[in-house]
Amino acid sequence: MTAAGAPPIVLVHGTRFSAGQWSPQLDSLRADFPVAAVDLPGHGSRSAEPWSLAAASEVIAAAVDSLDRGPALVVGHSLGGYAALEFARRRPELLRGLVLAGASVSTTGAWAIPYRLVAGLVPRVPADRLTRWNDRLLRRLYPPEVVGATIRAGYAFHTLPAAWGEVLGRFEADAMRHVDAPVLILNGEKDTVFRSGEREFARAHGRARIELIPRARHLANFDDPGAFTGAVRRFALDLPVRG
Repeated sequence: MTAAGAPPIVLVHGTRFSAGQWSPQLDSLRADFPVAAVDLPGHGSRSAEPWSLAAASEVIAAAVDSLDRGPALVVGHSLGGYAALEFARRRPELLRGLVLAGASVSTTGAWAIPYRLVAGLVPRVPADRLTRWNDRLLRRLYPPEVVGATIRAGYAFHTLPAAWGEVLGRFEADAMRHVDAPVLILNGEKDTVFRSGEREFARAHGRARIELIPRARHLANFDDPGAFTGAVRRFALDLPVRG
C-alpha cells in the first residue's frame, strides 16, 4: 500500500539497457509509491521504434499518465538522465521532481569526442559479440539478482549511435534552468566522468542538491542497490505536495 500523498515515480534506464535495469529498485519502491520503469525508443520492448529525444519524452509522459497520480518524480540514469532533462523542458507540468543519476556532465566540447568515437565504432562490432562482452562484465561485477533482468532483456546496441548522436553536443549545465521542480543529483562516488560537472549542474538550478553513493561507480543502482533506492525514497518523500 502506498503512502498518502506519495508521488508516483518513473524510472528511465541508461545507454543500451532497458526497464530491466531497475529490477533492484522496483520491488522496494512499490511498497511505498506508484512506480513504473520505461523502455525508451529503440530499447527493450520498443526495440523496433526509432530513437529521438522527442519520442523519449513522450514515452516518459505516457508512463506518468499511466500511473494516474499527477506529476511524477522522474529518475533518469545516464542516457535516461538526459532524456529526463528533455522531458522536463517539454512537459514541465508532469514533473514533480527529478533525480539525475550519472548524468551531470556537459555533453558538449572535448568531453564528447571519445563518446562520438565509441558511437561510431559500435556498429562495426557484431551484436552477438557485444552481447557476450556485456553479459560477462555484468556477471563478473554483480550478483544475478541485481543484473539478471538486464541480461535477459538484452541490449540496444543498434540504437546507441542515434541516441548518443543526438545527446552529444546538446546538454550543458544550463539545461537545468528548464527544470521547474526540485532536483537530486545522485552519483556514484567513483563515477569520475559522469559526475564531473555536478557542481555546475547544481548551481545552474539553484535548488538542486548533490548526494553521492560511497564507493559506487557509474552503475550506482547496481553497485549499491539499497543505498540508491534509499536516496530516491528519501527525496521522494521530501518533495512538496503539488496543489
